[in-house]
Amino acid sequence: MVPFWKKWLSHLVPITLERASSTYNPELAVAVDRGRLQLLSGNAIYSWDDLYHNFTIAFGTIDLDEEPIEDVLVLGLGLGSVPFILEKVFERRYHYTAVELDEAVADLATRYTLTRLSSPVQIVTADAGMFVEITEEQFGLIVVDIFEDDHTPEAFEEIEFLTACKALLRPGGLIMYNRLYNNLRTRVATERFFENRFKTVFPDAWKINTGGNWIVAARAALSPT
Repeated sequence: MVPFWKKWLSHLVPITLERASSTYNPELAVAVDRGRLQLLSGNAIYSWDDLYHNFTIAFGTIDLDEEPIEDVLVLGLGLGSVPFILEKVFERRYHYTAVELDEAVADLATRYTLTRLSSPVQIVTADAGMFVEITEEQFGLIVVDIFEDDHTPEAFEEIEFLTACKALLRPGGLIMYNRLYNNLRTRVATERFFENRFKTVFPDAWKINTGGNWIVAARAALSPT
């Protein structure tokens, strides 16, 4: 638990709680900022409790009461903002499978966020691309939030990866994919990805502009075609 005085002080200045490093993320830091826990890596914010606004905004566009979601696949766990937001903001208690390549990140998420949740979260330390190819499970919601520092590795932009994800969706299930959209380079890359890759696999896809990011989303057919 973070002491109350540190949470209070963090409304004035961010406070670093712990630093770590790994093969995949040479610079990791857990900080408390505005009373919320934050995971930083180099130039990127990987998680920020309910202030990770991309998904707070995106989930707010969906009527979760009408969604038959029980199992959620999170590809790229970070500090665990996705299950945190769904439980603490939207009062949803789903079962999560979280795939995180970096053992150091998985350890930080376990110690700093998952202990604050009642939702069951199973962490799989593995490459997300390999996981979607071999798992036989299906999910009502798949969240793709994979970054190395401030970019998405090319392997997770390929048609093959998106097709594997599509096969894991239950009928009517949702996929939500987080993309940077904060400068000319990332805007061009994300628009091309959406039009040339994502919509190739999910023709009825739509985008949610969260201000600095796009969440590109799609729904699986209700019955196999």
